[in-house]
This record gives sequence, structure tokens and C-alpha cells, in this order.
Amino acid sequence: MNTMLRKSVLGIAGLAFTGGIFAGPVAAHADAAPVQGTTPVAVSVQGAQSKIELNGEQLANAKAIIAATKKAGLPERAAVISIATSLQESKLENLGHLGDANDHDSLGLFQQRPSSGWGTPEQITDPEYSTLSFLKGLKQVDGWDKMPLTDAAQTVQVSAYPDAYAQWEQQATDIVTHNWNS
Repeated sequence: MNTMLRKSVLGIAGLAFTGGIFAGPVAAHADAAPVQGTTPVAVSVQGAQSKIELNGEQLANAKAIIAATKKAGLPERAAVISIATSLQESKLENLGHLGDANDHDSLGLFQQRPSSGWGTPEQITDPEYSTLSFLKGLKQVDGWDKMPLTDAAQTVQVSAYPDAYAQWEQQATDIVTHNWNS
């Protein structure tokens, strides 16, 4: 077998093996209930995952995000993206003005900014309003329900750390799976 053909065959075999290794963790979550047709709650969990213990306030905020998602008539996947975004932006804490530590004029669960047109400080710190605003932006992203979570979140948020949302996908999926029907 010539060298070029052998390298091609070995390369394809390596890709198949690697695909099997990485498909394993995804396949482990394949039994998650599908959302509105064939869109799963977790499209694909990417990279190392982070997890924090939630206190009562954080869990209440997650439930408020789920309720607002339902009110907007959107599927569980939208709630997963919203909760993962809030985990990254505020650790599901409804942040007020942080003084000198504040990132510009960012407030609330999603670190939205009044100066960027997200609403007044009172609106942005209302969990339902801020979630509905985030979801309004999400709905404007073509294919948001089929793209990696971090891409969907970044398109709405325009963060300086566009890949940071991915680390929260598993915890957000678990929160939504556990609380969607409660």
C-alpha cells in the first residue's frame, strides 16, 4: 500500500475512533426528552463542564427563567441556553449595580446594559423581563435551536468571552430537565 493511501486509511480510522470516544458522553444523554419535534434539550455538550451548588435564590431565578421561557412559548432548549447564559453572566444571581466592580452598567441575571437598550435598571433586574428580552434576541438567531449553545448565547450576548457559555450546558440541562414539568 502506498504511503499516501495508508495515511488516508489510518486518518479515517482515527477519526472514527475519536468520534466514538466523543459520541459516548453525548450518547449517554441521548435519552433526554426531545423538545418540540426532534430538537433535544442538549444539542451537544462541549468541553469541560463547570457546576456550582445553587442556593434558594439561584434556584428561584432558574425557575423564573423556565417560567418566562414557557410564557414565550419556547421549548426547553431555549431555557437551557438562557440558564447557561445566566450561569456564566451572574451565576444565576440577580445582580444590582456593583459599584467600581461593575462591568460598565451591566445588571441582572444576564448582565444586560441599560445603555445598550436592554431596558431600564428596574426592568433588567426583573427576572421575567430580562429573560423575555434575552429570548427575544435568541429567536432572532437563525437556527439557534440546532447550533452549539455557546454560539447561540454569544450571538445574543456579544461577550468578550464567547466560548465561556459552553461550560454550563450540562448543569443548565439538568436544571431544566428537573424543573420543566414542576
